[in-house]
Amino acid sequence: MLLEQRTLALLQKILPELEAGFDLPALAPPSESDYRKLEEILGEVAVSLRGNYPYFHPLYAGQMQKPPHPVARAAYMLAMWLNPNNHAFDGGKASSPMEKEAVAGIARMFGWETHLGHLTGGGTMANLEALWVAGKEHPDKWIVGSELAHYTHERISEVLKLKFKKIKALPNGKMDIADLERTLMEIPVGTVVATMGTTGLGTVDPLKDLLDLQQKYGFRIHADGAYGGYYILAGNLNGDTAEQFGLLEQVDSIVIDPHKHGLQPYGCGCVLFRDREAAKWYLHDSPYTYYSSDEIHLGEISLECSRAGASAVGLWATMRMLPPVPGGEFAGILADCRKAALELYARLRSDDRWITIMPPELDIVVWTLKGPDTRTVSESARSFFKLAEANQLYLSLFQYPTSKLPPSPDGPIVNTEYITCLRACLMKPEHLSWIDELWERIMRTMDHPDVKKSLTHV
Repeated sequence: MLLEQRTLALLQKILPELEAGFDLPALAPPSESDYRKLEEILGEVAVSLRGNYPYFHPLYAGQMQKPPHPVARAAYMLAMWLNPNNHAFDGGKASSPMEKEAVAGIARMFGWETHLGHLTGGGTMANLEALWVAGKEHPDKWIVGSELAHYTHERISEVLKLKFKKIKALPNGKMDIADLERTLMEIPVGTVVATMGTTGLGTVDPLKDLLDLQQKYGFRIHADGAYGGYYILAGNLNGDTAEQFGLLEQVDSIVIDPHKHGLQPYGCGCVLFRDREAAKWYLHDSPYTYYSSDEIHLGEISLECSRAGASAVGLWATMRMLPPVPGGEFAGILADCRKAALELYARLRSDDRWITIMPPELDIVVWTLKGPDTRTVSESARSFFKLAEANQLYLSLFQYPTSKLPPSPDGPIVNTEYITCLRACLMKPEHLSWIDELWERIMRTMDHPDVKKSLTHV
């Protein structure tokens, strides 16, 4: 069976438990004709959804997409029979406390016993809230982030009418600290964005150096861990990377996406502030909500209004089943993803037909083909990408600046600004056990006549 279905039987078994909590007059069920129409439309939906890539399968390693854990999917669906809204305790009487408990568990991952935070619709909204608070704390000062930071930081700053400046990245993908300090001496910087896992290369900014500069210049540090934040739990990071993650408890705000490594359905992001006083920027009155509890409602510390309570329920259930603690089963899943990336990288390094950009710091691998020049290599990579999909191997492409290519005597002649690379996100729990199959399909694609033809000048 390709799609897991046993949880559907469990859901049908558990639904009466939910229903038993409401001593209310029965509602009339839909008519038989309604059910027939429902079946017809759902059939159309299923056929339409076949047009998607198989995001749930380990042969899909393109974007940062992984299937929700069965418990997350089932708990989310169970909550949908009630459709709670976690904007206020009134709309999410049970799911709001579950959100607070789950968010507190995430905060403890980073060493925070006290915090201010909540779930969001995703990392973009979470980062927007973090930069909104940053702008309130340091009005008229600049936001800066690495040129390899997610593009939304610059766009969010524009939306918030905040000034944003890109800091150079080194060839290893990390923020150039020397360029940052030059910037700090030139303009008033209020917040530095530290990317804890860039979405292109999976590299981690040097947080230790940022904290040292913070002592001198007094800026805030916002850690964007939307992709990589959960890797604080992995026990097999290299020493320098582990050190950077270990310092996260000292930053001012953190964003993490449970819908990436946290095994949740879309969309589920999370924003956290170390200082609970950040609540002062959120608090507001509403004439028809916030009346059922004297505690601060989630909607009073969120820019979003309506938010799916089902997201909180799914996350809470997953964290009950797989607690996010060092050495636990969930941490082991992350470690296996990194092992898979290291194994793929080692195989690519051992084959002289490839150029590997850098060792994977988390679970993203970036590489390209060897060729006479960067234009030819880029064309070959694009050809490989299309042919790999024909072999049911789903990768993505990444444009890497040729100015940052490591010097190599047998490297390609640089005649383009960027070189097109292949990119694999090995973030599914099954990827480690599927490495042989992934590698076999890479080799099969590499031996395709069209790929060889594109490299005839080598």
